[in-house]
Amino acid sequence: MSDGNPPGSSPHPKSLLERISHFLTGEPQDQDDLLDILRDSQEKNLLDSDALAMIEGVMHVSEMRVRDIMIPRSQMVVVPRDAELETILPLVIEFAHSRFPVIEDDRSRVVGILLAKDVLAHFQKLKTLKVANIMRPVSVVPESKRLNVLLKEFRTERNHMAIVVDEYGNAAGLVTIEDVLEQIVGKIEDEHDEDDVQEYISQRSEREFIVNALTPIAQFNDYFSADLDDIDCDTIGGLILRCLEHFPKKGEKVEIEPFCFEVLRADNRRVHLLKLKIR
Repeated sequence: MSDGNPPGSSPHPKSLLERISHFLTGEPQDQDDLLDILRDSQEKNLLDSDALAMIEGVMHVSEMRVRDIMIPRSQMVVVPRDAELETILPLVIEFAHSRFPVIEDDRSRVVGILLAKDVLAHFQKLKTLKVANIMRPVSVVPESKRLNVLLKEFRTERNHMAIVVDEYGNAAGLVTIEDVLEQIVGKIEDEHDEDDVQEYISQRSEREFIVNALTPIAQFNDYFSADLDDIDCDTIGGLILRCLEHFPKKGEKVEIEPFCFEVLRADNRRVHLLKLKIR
């Protein structure tokens, strides 16, 4: 039954007394109020734009979950538990990762983590050792864990990588401390990063994807065999802004058949991260 509120409005709008009290005290009553104060401070040059973006990132991290940023199982670079170190050395060199999930039988069963520095430490024994001999214990987290909680665990347990498991205990993907920090400070580039479509689009299921808002529309069209208009804007984030005609908030949706975009993270300057569902 309808509660009399107009569609899309808050179910509990502030009363006139609450609004007057808020005006008189000047204290933020919720997260939106706090963000408005911070943005006003930035406009008055009391806070620089980078600091504001990081504060907003910290606030968004507390709302996001591991499933929103994890690297899906299909994209994990893994090594077999029973492989000899000599046979996996080319893979370690090619991908230049510092850590590799160790699997048993298939990717759904991650039994350890191989550190590249451990391979180097046993360089003289590559022909006699197997991955199982030097792998380290694996840290496991559920898909639903909040990112701020995960970041605290990474710090206290001194871990840099965790395997994300689904409700059945199977590996669904992986997440690193760098993935979490990038939600606060932005993309952390290194000499091994490549500017390709895999950085921009991550598949979560058959019809659900996570899309970086900086994804060029041309690459998006190539990936999905789509025909989105790139005349007035170059990126997916720009397209979303053009459709909404305002800076979006988390949870806002834009439908461009057959795609449904949902904003996962945005600030007062641009969209950062989107969830995509294909009908």
